[in-house]
Amino acid sequence: MTEILPLIEYGHQHFGENKVQEAFSKWNEVKTKRKDIKLHMIGRLQSNKVKQAIKIFDYIHSVDSIKLAKKIADEQVKQNKKIKLFLQVNIGEESQKNGIPISDINDLANECKNMSLNVVGLMCLPPLIGNNSQFFLTIKKKNDELNFKDLSLGMSNDYIEALSYKSTFLRIGTKIFGKRS
Repeated sequence: MTEILPLIEYGHQHFGENKVQEAFSKWNEVKTKRKDIKLHMIGRLQSNKVKQAIKIFDYIHSVDSIKLAKKIADEQVKQNKKIKLFLQVNIGEESQKNGIPISDINDLANECKNMSLNVVGLMCLPPLIGNNSQFFLTIKKKNDELNFKDLSLGMSNDYIEALSYKSTFLRIGTKIFGKRS
């Protein structure tokens, strides 16, 4: 947390975390004092962690199933809190990655709308092949087609390219802080 404090003091407001428990231990006190801080769940969210996630996060970037969306919808009602969501697309159809196939994204988006969830955009992690243009273009077109405002693309290795596809949220912690130990 000590390496993040200078960023907070400088005025940076959006931060991402991969794990619910880790986020809770690092951010609960900070978010109590600083209402302007927005915390993003950028890792995979297990359904048994939804209750805690809704308490601490303002955004979830990894909604990839109707089951998870339903759990989030139910928990938001219980906590009287509405957070912003990204639907995670497995754009490269990689078996080791989470996300819904792009061919099924319309169904998930419609189900989320029916549950009154606040879906703001799509998120994807393209394959590590070096040139992500085709994947970023495909996800950008689908995001526009669904009339979503935000787009969660780009990591430390491809954020410049992601910006050219109008990404509004980047995951660049490694670029700023270095690799995790």
